[in-house]
Amino acid sequence: MLRALKDLFDSLVPATPASAAEEEHALQLATAVLLVEVMRAEPDVAPAEREAVLAALRRKFTLSPDELARLMEIAEEKARAANDFFAFTSTLNERFSQPQKVRIIEFMWLVAYADGALGENENHVISKVAGLLHVTHGEYIAAKLHARQATGLGAP
Repeated sequence: MLRALKDLFDSLVPATPASAAEEEHALQLATAVLLVEVMRAEPDVAPAEREAVLAALRRKFTLSPDELARLMEIAEEKARAANDFFAFTSTLNERFSQPQKVRIIEFMWLVAYADGALGENENHVISKVAGLLHVTHGEYIAAKLHARQATGLGAP
């Protein structure tokens, strides 16, 4: 019976598909929030971590400096208010391919390693997000090693 009522309401309210721009903004925000979460995982935010977030967003999306600054501002607000990662990871799961999701995990590792040290909380956030993005353990480790090498830290 509840299903019939839901179907009735759904038929009365036409679904409004999101525009391509709205979908792109949602992807940008979801990505930015996850990167900010790694940055915020440890009590002291290093300037290098903030720059790593900005660099990752520049590489992933074509944004003007003003758009990038506004995205960071909104992402930090959303990250502070978020109870979990599901809203953000589900957006990425719907729209990103597996290689794109693995790339996000690599960006997260780059943020974590930006200050030259990997904190336990950073590791936990990335592990949790990787699971929610359905990134395999092998992909997770490869992304970690690639990011570690890219930051000049070499092998663990």
